[in-house]
Parts: sequence; C-alpha cells; structure tokens
Amino acid sequence: MTETALTVHQTARPHGFPTPGHFAFVESPLPEPTPGTALVENLYWSVDPYHREMMDGDFALNAPLEGRTLGRVIESRDPALREGDIVFHRLGWRTHTVVTPGEARAVPRFDGVPLSAHLSILGGTGLTAYVGLTRIAELREGQDVFVSAAAGGVGTATGRLARLMGAGRLVGSAGTAAKAAYLTEHVGYDEAFDYHTGPTAELLAKAAPEGIDLYMDNVGGEHLEAAISSLRTYGRIVRIGTMAQKNSTDTPYALRNLPDIVEKSLRMEGFLVSNYRDVQEELNAFVVPHLQSGRIGLDETVVDGFGSIVDAFLGMLRGENLGKIIVRSDTPGA
Repeated sequence: MTETALTVHQTARPHGFPTPGHFAFVESPLPEPTPGTALVENLYWSVDPYHREMMDGDFALNAPLEGRTLGRVIESRDPALREGDIVFHRLGWRTHTVVTPGEARAVPRFDGVPLSAHLSILGGTGLTAYVGLTRIAELREGQDVFVSAAAGGVGTATGRLARLMGAGRLVGSAGTAAKAAYLTEHVGYDEAFDYHTGPTAELLAKAAPEGIDLYMDNVGGEHLEAAISSLRTYGRIVRIGTMAQKNSTDTPYALRNLPDIVEKSLRMEGFLVSNYRDVQEELNAFVVPHLQSGRIGLDETVVDGFGSIVDAFLGMLRGENLGKIIVRSDTPGA
C-alpha cells in the first residue's frame, strides 16, 4: 500500500473561467485513522457544476476540495465501518481520507449495476433529476418537457427518468450536433437541437411547436427566456443551475418576458438536492430494476487517473462530456 496521499487544493479565486493554475496537487503522508474513524482509499470522484460556484468563496484556499466520492475502507477503528466496505462520502478530491461513520455511508451493491452508477443516475445527479421531476414539478403522464444542457449529467438523467414516468414530448438543448443526436438516438428525447445554430426561442418553438408544460433549467439566460415564452398556462420551471453565468464576466442576461410568468400563471421554483436525501431509497427502487433489465443505460464519461481530476473538471465546464463525468482511480478493482 502506498505511504503517501495526494489532495487537490484551490489556490486562488477565478474571475471567469477557471484554469489549471487555480489548483495544486499536494502530497502528504498517508493519514492514519484514530478511534471512531476509518481510512478510505478513494476509487471514483465526481466533478460537478456546483464546484464552480463554490470556488468563488465557499471552498477555503490552500485546503483539500470537497466532492462526492466512492472509496473502499482499508483500515477501520470503528465497527460501523468495516474493512472492505465501499462507502460514499464528500471528502474528496484526494486519494485517501479518514472518515467517521457520520461522514460516510455504505453503498448498496446491485447485481449488474456498475459502482459508478452511484455517482451518476443513482447519485446526486440522478437524485437532482428525480426530485426536480417528482417533488418540484410534479410531472404528470403525457406532459411535454424541455431540458437545457440536456447532454450533461442531470440532463441525461432527466431525460431517462421523464421517459420512464410517461412524459409526452421530450425536447432537449445541447452544445453540439453530435450531442443532440446522442439525446435522440440513445437517451429517449423526441427532439434535440444545438443551441449554437440560432436563437434559442426559435429553435425551441420549432422543436415544440405546441408549447411545453415543464422546463428543467440547467442554464438560465436565453434558455430561460425562451422557455417562459413556450410554456403553456400553469406551466412550471424547475431551476437547477445557471451555467450560462458561472464562468462569465459579462453582465447577467436580463429576461425580457418576466410579465409572462404572471399572465400565464407560471410557477418557478429552485431547490437544493441536499434537502432531499431521504428520497434516495425511493430513487433506487425506481431506477435499479430498469438498469438491471437494460431498459435504460448509463450516460457517463469516465476519465482514468486521479491526476486527471482537474482536467476532467475543466472539461466538464467546457461541455466536453456526454452524461455524468466521473474520474476513476488506477487502483486495481476500481
């Protein structure tokens, strides 16, 4: 077993798009567990859009970054964390970490379901989509849905789940023609468009000429404005993220059709998935049988090696991934 550990620190606050210079890999002695803790060797790391927001002030500088992680307990000094267990925790980005039972939970193993699924459709990504559709939007069978950034982790999970829930017309936007094709050919979207090919309002109106009932908003800006115009009376907007503004130093986009929210009796609501962790078992019960039967697949971009984690994060912000981007350890058995 290695005698050293690597962690990733944020070294400066970005103004606009982050660069590799905002991060540093720091080597240290392998941490030792104390009574009531366990040492975990991390196997999979999630890089997520919310990390970009936290870089502006929530992450402490020159300290290890947090993040959703799966790892194997390799030394335990607490009976609640058994050696060999695979656990989920939020103390990555690092190769090894010491956790308490309150900071980690054992991951259930489902026959035929890859471990990485617990960071994609069975993880926070899938839980975000599931909560948005069921708790916030209260999607009903036959309703028409528009999803922005539909080729990303939350976007692909939303498409998969909405189709299983009986959604009507499913429309997505993506950043390339290849991604749009992936959505219709593999994920279950009825229509998808590359938003670089024209005004979003026009592209959406063409893809959903009769309007939409629900907008799952991962972008904000021009996409949100287009969705407000396309929503039918009593439509719903679920606010998940604002990728259009996270990496920009430009003035935030000013919506020009806000009166439509009143005139069409629209409802717009945001949420934090961390407030819905009690829904996890419900998500598992709904999704796992479909994964096992092959009715739905995993939409993942897997990057090998902890040393690639910063590049994977920056690539995700640039939209280089299809589905959820996950970093996998070089450790045998990962």
